Amino acid sequence: MPNLPKLSLYIHIPWCMKKCPYCDFNSFVSKTQIPEQNYIRHVLNDLSNDISLASERKIDSIFIGGGTPSLFSEKSIQLLLNGVRARIHVSPFAEITIEANPGTVEINRFSGYQASGVNRISIGIQSFNQKSLRHIGRTYDASDAIRAIMLANTLGLNSFNLDLMHGLPHQTKKEALRDLQVAITLNVPHISWYQLTIEPNTLFSRCRPLLPNEDDLWDIFQKGHQLLHASGYEQYEISSYARQGHYCTHNLNYWRFGDYLGIGCGAHGKITQLNGSIIRTEKTKHPRKFMSGCYLHKLSEVCDYDKPFEFFMNRFRLLEPIPKNEYRSYTGLLEHSIRVPLDILITKGYLMETNNFWQTTQKGRLFLNSMLEVFLSK
Repeated sequence: MPNLPKLSLYIHIPWCMKKCPYCDFNSFVSKTQIPEQNYIRHVLNDLSNDISLASERKIDSIFIGGGTPSLFSEKSIQLLLNGVRARIHVSPFAEITIEANPGTVEINRFSGYQASGVNRISIGIQSFNQKSLRHIGRTYDASDAIRAIMLANTLGLNSFNLDLMHGLPHQTKKEALRDLQVAITLNVPHISWYQLTIEPNTLFSRCRPLLPNEDDLWDIFQKGHQLLHASGYEQYEISSYARQGHYCTHNLNYWRFGDYLGIGCGAHGKITQLNGSIIRTEKTKHPRKFMSGCYLHKLSEVCDYDKPFEFFMNRFRLLEPIPKNEYRSYTGLLEHSIRVPLDILITKGYLMETNNFWQTTQKGRLFLNSMLEVFLSK
């Protein structure tokens, strides 16, 4: 039997109040009342269909993402999580996160989520600057954002996260760094701080906004990184900073090439089987088709050729050392299968190697795409 990695559960809720111009996630604006309980019934059916893939393992973390899951009532989230627990074993110590939009944050609703077992909230602030919020199409204002954080601080959660973006349209260096300073002052335990990228099939890809130049973006990153470090935050992933004890368990499992069931519209899953094969699932994207009972869009097996790329695509995101034994355990491949690309990366100064670990260098973290390309070369 292979050394199976930890198992997480991702649940996708696809509805939003408004489609943001930079967003390429699977999300929809509902023109009628959202069919919360009907959707949850189908999501739980979807989970029931996938349970056989999990090999009787317990769930170590749950992440409810979207879309805007906090549009759902506390009663609906309770129904969802109770249904999950009735179908699969969830660790009593599981991290359970729900994503929230500041405009939907209410004390009664969030207390209700907490009573259902939610112990971590991820709040999509993006910016505290009213001008920046307007440029990226957000529907709340800066005061909503601050109120949401103050509320999260009072709930007694295990942790909470704040999503912040930099490199926004017409954003100055001073404005970008002030966003970080506000978050630090508000005592946010975990900050996901990432640069806006223009993705295909978004409004911004069709009508490209004026963005800061490359020199300014690099300056923002360097100064922001220094500010976070000086304020007691540890960078443990490319775009994730946290105070001690507040790393995101769910995302760590993704980046460590762990397994996860993905249920709901457009959700993706990756599950290692008892025979060592790795299965990927992709669910039907549109809510109407999904709620007709057509859950599974695609199921495929990861071939040996793709495993090195997929393993390191995740592991290179983390700053921690990569245990060599996990490569063999999680891919079923021997180290000699990647000796040539590893030697290339070491020679270029992108990667360090010991008897037991690999680890990206500071130089390597600046060239992650180049590092990954060597695993695709024939």
